[in-house]
Amino acid sequence: MVEWSGTWVAERLGVELVGDERLSALLGLALRRNPKRAHLLVSNVLGKHVPQLPSLVWATGYELGVQVRELLGDEVAARAVVLGYAETATGLGHSVADGLALAPYLHSTRRPVPGVATAGGFEESHSHATSHLLLPEDPQLLAGQGPLVLVDDEFSTGNTVLNTIRDLHARHPRDHYVIVALVDMRSPQDRDRLTAFAADIGARVDLIASASGTVRLPEGVLEKGRALVEEHEVPNQGHLPGESGAQSSGRAHRVALRWPAGLPDGGRHGFTPAHRAALEAALPDMAGSLAEALGAGAEAPRRVLVLGFEELMYAPLRLAVALEERGGAEVRYSTTTRSPVLALDDPGYAIRTRLAFPAHDDPADGPGERYAYNVAGGGFDAVVAVVDSAADTSQLHAPDGLLAQLAAHIPHVVLAVLPSYAPEGSPMPEPLRGPAFSSYAPDEVGWLLKDLSGVELEAPTEEREEAIQSGGAHYAESLPVEYQPSPQYQELFRVALDASADRIARAVGVVTETVLAERSPRPVLVSLARAGTPVGVLMRRWARHRHGLDLPHYAVSIVRGRGIDPNALRWLAAHHDPADVVFVDGWTGKGAITRELAAALREFPEFAGFDPEIAVLADPGSCVRTYGTREDFLIPSACLNSTVSGLISRTVLRQDLIGPGDFHGAKFYRELAGADVSGAFLDTVAARFDAVADEVDREAKALRDTDRTPSWEGWAAVERISEEYGIHDVNLVKPGVGETTRVLLRRVPWKILAGRGAGADLDHVRLLAEQRGVPVEEVDGLPYSCVGLIHPQYTRGATGADGKAVAAK
Repeated sequence: MVEWSGTWVAERLGVELVGDERLSALLGLALRRNPKRAHLLVSNVLGKHVPQLPSLVWATGYELGVQVRELLGDEVAARAVVLGYAETATGLGHSVADGLALAPYLHSTRRPVPGVATAGGFEESHSHATSHLLLPEDPQLLAGQGPLVLVDDEFSTGNTVLNTIRDLHARHPRDHYVIVALVDMRSPQDRDRLTAFAADIGARVDLIASASGTVRLPEGVLEKGRALVEEHEVPNQGHLPGESGAQSSGRAHRVALRWPAGLPDGGRHGFTPAHRAALEAALPDMAGSLAEALGAGAEAPRRVLVLGFEELMYAPLRLAVALEERGGAEVRYSTTTRSPVLALDDPGYAIRTRLAFPAHDDPADGPGERYAYNVAGGGFDAVVAVVDSAADTSQLHAPDGLLAQLAAHIPHVVLAVLPSYAPEGSPMPEPLRGPAFSSYAPDEVGWLLKDLSGVELEAPTEEREEAIQSGGAHYAESLPVEYQPSPQYQELFRVALDASADRIARAVGVVTETVLAERSPRPVLVSLARAGTPVGVLMRRWARHRHGLDLPHYAVSIVRGRGIDPNALRWLAAHHDPADVVFVDGWTGKGAITRELAAALREFPEFAGFDPEIAVLADPGSCVRTYGTREDFLIPSACLNSTVSGLISRTVLRQDLIGPGDFHGAKFYRELAGADVSGAFLDTVAARFDAVADEVDREAKALRDTDRTPSWEGWAAVERISEEYGIHDVNLVKPGVGETTRVLLRRVPWKILAGRGAGADLDHVRLLAEQRGVPVEEVDGLPYSCVGLIHPQYTRGATGADGKAVAAK
């Protein structure tokens, strides 16, 4: 006989469950550190703390919805609205709405969303996180006269429901409320209180539950509970050692689900029957994508957990049900939670194991710890972690983050990111323009960025490098200290600019003419900030000078490992035809950003109208079809940082600074105006346009008749160099003059590989290398003029070129 998972608490705390026979099957007991309630009723069918068959979790809520429909009758049920409670009952409430068939659904949230008006709010008195917000996209959603169906996992005292009805009834009175719960655990006094409350407001209040009973608590239960928690809680309990036999790379495999465009990821802003139909139609294909990512044949896992994320319960649940229906693996479902609960490995206790990790969204109550229960030790071969894009942050990927915690216990970790739904009509920020932001003229470029000029973001180079390579921080969370060039280096820039201006002007002309001939007669130039922005400005100037075209030009952020800014794409789609958008960058190295952009656009079907092909000035890596040249030469804008890029920093993406509705951020270094050569660079190159016009016409025509299929030879070279030099990480190999310059200006360089016989194009590289004490090694057979190698000393287990281990700092 299987022991009841409430035995341990019942025996030691004296807590009793009295009521329906089903109670012990539906509920277990655990202890939590909470000043208002010592015990926790742990549901076995909710999919929160206990991994369960997804079909059972969904069917439990669905059947409750059917009971509500039978109570109301089909005609009245069609006018009902279902409201679920965050975080625990968001999926349950949604499943109840499914059972009602035609009812729209909304759940409360603890995540504020800028630009969305609050339609109500209330408190949950016994919870550790109390404030609930109601943020429907349609402000009339809660204003109808039909029944309001309120869904929670347990109905204990009734305080939360009373608070909700009191708030909403004052705004939008109605005559019928239906309360739905998995278990009704009210005392007789609480039942009388609800009856009196209903009479007070003059409304009918019905209650439907899967089971009912009461919890008998002995005297002094809070003190006894606290003592038991202190006795059995051990330090670092959440950070369990990896399970024996579990082998993992420690990284999650990201899967593109192709979530339907415009479909909300849940009920935070409302979910209509039309949304439900769109989800139902898309689920089989999305489950197929998950199955493919999990592997087939001998690689296929036997036991899979689909793990949702706090309030994001319903979408992961439906994905889990669809995956379960495919067969081939035993599927379970649960979600992470804010609630701190004691874990105890005893068969008579409901919470056997606990994983703890830092919050990875932007919670209103600030950073803190989050938990996944009964996951470690669950015998899972694979886990699919499902989060929304607002929660796909560096904390999620950090060494102590959720993904790393999962990887320590489960061999195969898959990450599925759903686009965080932004309600239509939410105000979007407008582009920033000079002179308020950047030293460029206002018509030259609109920056789809958030101004972070007042934020201290700079960190010493070595400190940044260590944090980046150790996984403790993402490179986009901080900025390097701006390099201040010496007089000798400034003179090198001037000489290089004068020597290469014709070459750059030709490349600008060729790439612009190619875009106009092959992409769009009136393209919208969207440069990838910041290296692409001077090129975008020059292309715009060429089009105006030679063709009289006044092309729109914007700069957006793209971050390796995080993708392109989705809010910037939404802004572009709202103001221009995505088919006209041409993404612009300065040059290709190994093609990582090219791949990043293509992957980001594939992941979100709402961006399918954008062409991922990048137009670049120089393509030495042979990564794109639209370019000005494939030679690897010095582009003087690569020699400097902000002082040749409109005084704008590289872009920043950090959770505490960039909200769900914000563009990625950047700083405007107004204080460097005295050293600014951004305008001089543009003017010098543009002054050569007429001189190179005939050559551009010939080269552009010849290029259109050329097979320009990318060979990706640069990527192959980088992989070879990574192995030959014992680095074993292509992200630490930066090919080409531009990328090598960046390494010397912003990172901790290890050595520079220079093509034997390379000339004046590398003068500035040699000078920077000398100033930083970095060796320059001449080699044969490079497809680039030079390659910069970032110091691998911060990477565990890295080896040097001689095969000896490189000490970790």
